[in-house]
Amino acid sequence: MDKEFWKDKNVLVTGAGGFKGSHLVEKLTEIGANVISLIRSINPKSYFATKRLGDRSVVVIGDLKDQRKMADILSKYEIEIIFHLGAQPIVTTALINPIETLESNIMGTINLLEAARNCSQITAIVVVSSDKAYGPAKKMPYLETERLEGKAPYDVSKSCMDLISQMYARVFNLPITISRCANVFGPGDLNITRIIPGTIKSIIKNTPLQIRSDGRMIREYVYVKDAAEGYIQLAEKIHKTRGEAFNIASKNVLSVLEVVEKISQALGVPIRREILNQAKYEIPIQHLDGFKLKQTLGWEPQTNFEEAIKETFEWYKKYL
Repeated sequence: MDKEFWKDKNVLVTGAGGFKGSHLVEKLTEIGANVISLIRSINPKSYFATKRLGDRSVVVIGDLKDQRKMADILSKYEIEIIFHLGAQPIVTTALINPIETLESNIMGTINLLEAARNCSQITAIVVVSSDKAYGPAKKMPYLETERLEGKAPYDVSKSCMDLISQMYARVFNLPITISRCANVFGPGDLNITRIIPGTIKSIIKNTPLQIRSDGRMIREYVYVKDAAEGYIQLAEKIHKTRGEAFNIASKNVLSVLEVVEKISQALGVPIRREILNQAKYEIPIQHLDGFKLKQTLGWEPQTNFEEAIKETFEWYKKYL
């Protein structure tokens, strides 16, 4: 990363108090950016709060569904670069409350980009989409050229916000690049229902791990610090990434049971398991082709999975 590029840049991070957003804020402040952290509410146990990232950035409490607020933030703080991570991110929550998920993820994106359309000083917008935007597919890995065909509420919300972002880039010439990231893990993920936090909790609490699926679902896992660096690379090299979507992939393509076994081996602890087989409407297999990003920017995630698990475990020991 080019610290001179980021020095004193006015950067907005939406969803800054969330898992991925907080790591992005941490990295941006380390390389000299002036970060404006848009947060809906602050969880005192979050990575953002425990790392005191509010002391290193300007904290703005607001909701992406408030279009006037978005316009006010962009003008008031003279925002130059936007990282759009703000969303309702939990698949199971989207099944329970689809309206909130669709409004937050779709209308929130529209409100932000519509505000950005009237701000000439903005030079780069990174929209953080997801591998879930692709929906089910007959072949793997996903290429960026695949159709976006989410089926479940969360997946549909990501397909829509991704397509809307492409439209604003193409029709209104906004400097947008889109990141479609695999499953992200690491310190600060407070959604314990996810497989990696849940497995670590079962170790720390010495309780059986309840696996919602049949254990055979295959996903790809990216360490959160690698994901944050990938987002920064996309913005920094906007002259190469503008108008394009990029997969942030890794080599960690594993079934649920393989993830549990790798965590067990990395930490040297046996893990008791209970297969619930209750997961519904989830895609059986998902992983990404990361060649385009590597070819365009010469960048790919570098963190070793086992080392990342050990770092993650140390954080959860303190949190739990």
